[in-house]
Amino acid sequence: MTVAAASSQEILKPHLSIDGSSRLSGVLRVSGAKNSALVLMTASLLTEETVEISNIPNLTDIAGMKAILESLGVEVTRRGDRISLTAANLSSSQPPYELVNSLRASFFSIGPLLGRLGYARVPLPGGCRIGARPVVEHIRGLKSLGAIVNVDQGLVTASLPGGMRRLKGTEIVLDCPSVGATETILMATVLAEGKSTIENAAKEPEVQDLANLLNLMGAKISGAGNSTITIEGVERLHGCRDYSVIPDRIEAGTFLMAAAITRSTLKVKPVVPEHLSSVLQKLRDCGCDLNIDDDGITITPGDLRAVDVTTQPFPGFPTDLQAPFMSLMAIAKGTSVISEKIYENRMQHVAELQRMGASIRLEGSTAIVEGVPSLCGAPVTGSDLRASAAMVLAGLSAQGNTKVCGLKHLDRGYDDIEAKLLGVGARIERYSN
Repeated sequence: MTVAAASSQEILKPHLSIDGSSRLSGVLRVSGAKNSALVLMTASLLTEETVEISNIPNLTDIAGMKAILESLGVEVTRRGDRISLTAANLSSSQPPYELVNSLRASFFSIGPLLGRLGYARVPLPGGCRIGARPVVEHIRGLKSLGAIVNVDQGLVTASLPGGMRRLKGTEIVLDCPSVGATETILMATVLAEGKSTIENAAKEPEVQDLANLLNLMGAKISGAGNSTITIEGVERLHGCRDYSVIPDRIEAGTFLMAAAITRSTLKVKPVVPEHLSSVLQKLRDCGCDLNIDDDGITITPGDLRAVDVTTQPFPGFPTDLQAPFMSLMAIAKGTSVISEKIYENRMQHVAELQRMGASIRLEGSTAIVEGVPSLCGAPVTGSDLRASAAMVLAGLSAQGNTKVCGLKHLDRGYDDIEAKLLGVGARIERYSN
């Protein structure tokens, strides 16, 4: 096959076509947080009563979680950005492999299923291929609570020993502050007997959001957002009405970087500034002025300067914004060093940025980025969710046309991103084939 033929075939795939070098203006609205909404949906497994959640984004991952919960017997109704979940008649404690395989967050169901039913059988999770992301911490935590846990042929089976009616509260110390492990253990302990503590817990806003929902459902959780979380187990939880998901800090950060990379003044809302403190500081450091008010953040870029970034657990710089920030640094003056410390395979976007003229040298999980005056449009592919967002940002600033493939990844985490960008002046269009 010739290079031209290969290129033609690539363009025939579903893609976004972006004509770059446009200035943007107006307001970009941020949807509810994907990573929070997914785990809040699984929390509905902990009660027979109805749990109603609002500000749910319209994403393929949300549709996948809906299908998984329905396969367990949960009644799920969605109207606009609101979702109603009733797990009164659970018919299964084993979500099907074909659904779990594409959605890592589905593994979170093991905690509430074990806590409420005393048994769960969950396939090992899938999702973006950005690293090992083992579930060892989840399993070790469940064992500490008294569960018998076995892993065999890709299935994790967790159960209570004979004669044991509830999990037993205990002290759990995480080797690393894993968000997923913290959330899994949190949901398992709320119905456990006695007091539990999670030491070295993740501090992410999504953990705090889950704790807030569970407390509204009757749980007794304190300390979420700190390194130690305390849980007093209760015998049952009740439902709740109209709990609103927090704004998506990763989408907000992506939009702020979209403004910076196109040298555009934009307002991004709603945003909780405390959820993005490290990102906001890096944007200031690289030459952006930020006006923060009760209604959101208005960003006005200046001359972009290179700054160094190392990804860290919250409140450090989030790994989910490493790829979009690299697109920004690709056109900043000077040399930046971007180090990925969370996921070992999260540098797959480097080669695609290089295709657009970026000057990046990769040394393991560290990228040395020499800023260039501008990028050039090219056919590129996003290898994972955040890499796809990085390609969109690069395309917005590039000279000429960029075709971004890999939309199945993008649609997992950004709710109708092309319509939002169109609304502020981007020249962007989706092609389904």
